[in-house]
Amino acid sequence: MDFDTVFKTEERFKQGLPDPASMGGWTPQDASARVEEEPESAGQCAADTDWECARIARGKAKFEAVGEEALFEITAFADKKAAQDACRKEKTGSAKYTKAQVPPVSGVESHAYYRNVGSENGLYLTMCLGTVIAEVTLAGPNSTLDPATAHSLAQVFVPRIQKAAAAS
Repeated sequence: MDFDTVFKTEERFKQGLPDPASMGGWTPQDASARVEEEPESAGQCAADTDWECARIARGKAKFEAVGEEALFEITAFADKKAAQDACRKEKTGSAKYTKAQVPPVSGVESHAYYRNVGSENGLYLTMCLGTVIAEVTLAGPNSTLDPATAHSLAQVFVPRIQKAAAAS
């Protein structure tokens, strides 16, 4: 999956994030988008800095079902090269965590891992798509951290991102 569309408006994020109608059985909790006023350029980000350093915007939507939380995030970059660099940094940084066996979404570079944040375990699925990095996170006190659930949610998320990228 490859596209040059830059996600830099709240409307583009709304189009790319799952909506309640596409999330049968999941209750929406919150959603937001934020465009950076003065983003760092990829050149300003040192090789060892946080993968999100060069982001130009970010959007997220959170849903809940039976004590399990699903968080969808889109982190946008100015171009494909900056997104690819960020994806590589994120993958390198997450290599220390336990790999999760989440089936891939067709045509999308992705990796998944389990991670404990505070007192909560989570399953993180990261997908690199054109000028964005898309993440699906499963967490919550009753979460099963099921790779099949992460995969099915990604199957909802990816087409919405594709559609948003294609919109003019």
